[in-house]
Amino acid sequence: MKKKLKSTLLFLLIAQVHLIAQNNKRSTEEITAKNESYVLADISFINDAVFMGRRDSIAAPYVFPSIGYYDKCGFFADVSASYLTSSSENRIDLFLGTVGYTFEDDNLRGGISGTAYFFNKDSYNVKSEIIGDISGFLSYDLKAIQASLFASTFFNEGSSADIFAGLMLDRTFYSNDNSFLINPSATIYAGSQYFYQEYYSASRLGNRKGKGQGSGTSEPTVTTVVELKEASKFKMLNIELSIPLQYYYKSYIFSFTPVLALPQSPATITTADAVIEEDLESVFYFSLGLSYWFTTNKKQL
Repeated sequence: MKKKLKSTLLFLLIAQVHLIAQNNKRSTEEITAKNESYVLADISFINDAVFMGRRDSIAAPYVFPSIGYYDKCGFFADVSASYLTSSSENRIDLFLGTVGYTFEDDNLRGGISGTAYFFNKDSYNVKSEIIGDISGFLSYDLKAIQASLFASTFFNEGSSADIFAGLMLDRTFYSNDNSFLINPSATIYAGSQYFYQEYYSASRLGNRKGKGQGSGTSEPTVTTVVELKEASKFKMLNIELSIPLQYYYKSYIFSFTPVLALPQSPATITTADAVIEEDLESVFYFSLGLSYWFTTNKKQL
């Protein structure tokens, strides 16, 4: 049970909005008995939406409650809503639903999941043209460090699917009473950029959806055709360094996760009027969370 919940973290490392919730699923496993089913409820805040090191020019901070059921057989299901809390726009921006299955065998663990995305039509999130993904991972505990490989297919609205792959190295350190942990990790992501081309076509270079940067209109007046030269190419996209911190108190988990994203492979953006060489910059973002979990095993009479 302890290792099984830890492995669910890997499913949504690519989906950073769920970083705290997934870390807390791992944390719950550290303090529950073996072979127990449980429910995990979480409310978290993230100061910006970052995906593969990419972000919108306007920060997209979210408060996102989630709740999930994790069966002792390995099946799990999770739903969440993301509420945009920017200074100019406030709305429910995204609903997510995930189902999956994890397994473990000694030092090896793995799993597969599927996620459906339901974005608000005015969302300027860099992932806002994604409608679903299928993800899988394998993780092996090398004692001194844990190595994890993962792969995903992300489906985009009106475009080809993206293929992503990644390698994460991490190690967890515990306090003497196991009430506090720190989990430094380094992750490398690679993949295609169809999602980014669709995002640029919908939310940048004159195609801003909704109010965006204060345009005051619900639809763009002029549509700019955008093409990314690198959209179909499989390249290194991002290097991330993070140090999740978690504190357990009874059935509560308090979390803080700082992340430094180092985006790679800037895009060449072509419109009818210009060719733009993207200037990518490092991004620091963080998330805070509070979780509550309880087991669902029935007591014997």
